[in-house]
Amino acid sequence: MRIAIVNDMMMAVEAMRRVLVKATGHQLAWIARDGAEAVARCASDTPDLVLMDLIMPQMDGVEATRRIMANTPCAIVVVTANISTNSSKVFEAMGAGALDAVNTPTMERAGFPSGAEALLGKINTISRIIGIDGKNNTSFFSRQMAPPVHEQKRPLVAIGASAGGPAALAKVLACLPAGFPAPIVIVQHVDAQFALGLASWLDFQTALPVRLAQQGDQPQPGAVLLAGKEDHLIFVSSDRLGYTVHPQETSYRPSVDEFFKSVVRLWRGDVVGVLLTGMGRDGAHGLKALRESGHHTIVQDRATSAVYGMPKAAMELKAATEILPLDKIGPQVTNILNQKLKA
Repeated sequence: MRIAIVNDMMMAVEAMRRVLVKATGHQLAWIARDGAEAVARCASDTPDLVLMDLIMPQMDGVEATRRIMANTPCAIVVVTANISTNSSKVFEAMGAGALDAVNTPTMERAGFPSGAEALLGKINTISRIIGIDGKNNTSFFSRQMAPPVHEQKRPLVAIGASAGGPAALAKVLACLPAGFPAPIVIVQHVDAQFALGLASWLDFQTALPVRLAQQGDQPQPGAVLLAGKEDHLIFVSSDRLGYTVHPQETSYRPSVDEFFKSVVRLWRGDVVGVLLTGMGRDGAHGLKALRESGHHTIVQDRATSAVYGMPKAAMELKAATEILPLDKIGPQVTNILNQKLKA
């Protein structure tokens, strides 16, 4: 991949440059000293990936991310000195379309930066995602998979999101009323180290309680559970969630497809499946499986998606019962659930 670095600190730039020099299959495209320069450089020479700092003069990383994704979209990873300290801005950047975040590598006396492995891990993950984006992957699901048995009316809202997801999730959840009649389970592509911060942030955006899903959790009506590990969140029985490392080869961790697949296999009741903004194709096959099993599926439209990758993939598979702008999704989910409970 051709990778650009956006950072106003020379030591940080040099640390990242050394990481890229040592990596195979990657090259440095260009360096920008602030967000405004990055926006201009992306317009004239769009790289495969941008390593974006947050705190910079002229224009910060959040606004730069927003403008790049609007004009010359490409993969962006936030690289900041301290993710925990800058968590609110990290979530803003992810809401604008950044895929992930990692701490900035630091120079050591030995010459090779500390934190290099974490950065390379993020780069390699993004490389795999970009590499499979747009390909006609075969379905993750067997034709012999049994449809869910609707033994009782136990509705569930299953949501998947990636780049741009935090802001999109906040918008959807803010529209849901207190006492919402169904449990909500969310798989958002997010690094485990700031999943707790995301859950806390979302909790302030909605009348519903939001927390990280734990091994063995039973989803409850009116409560939101968010995947909180890099392992895959799935249903392990008809009413309990759990985490699994398998499949290990998937580029997406946690995987929306793996979650949706488990819903199809094990959930005993009605489901509303929602796929929001994101890069790549994760969730598209899972959403199709939900629709083919008789469940209502909603895909965010192109105009309101920060990144129209996952929704587009779902559209290509005809996985959507309906396509809606972001501000219509929450009210429609409520309407669908109310109608199902009255039937």
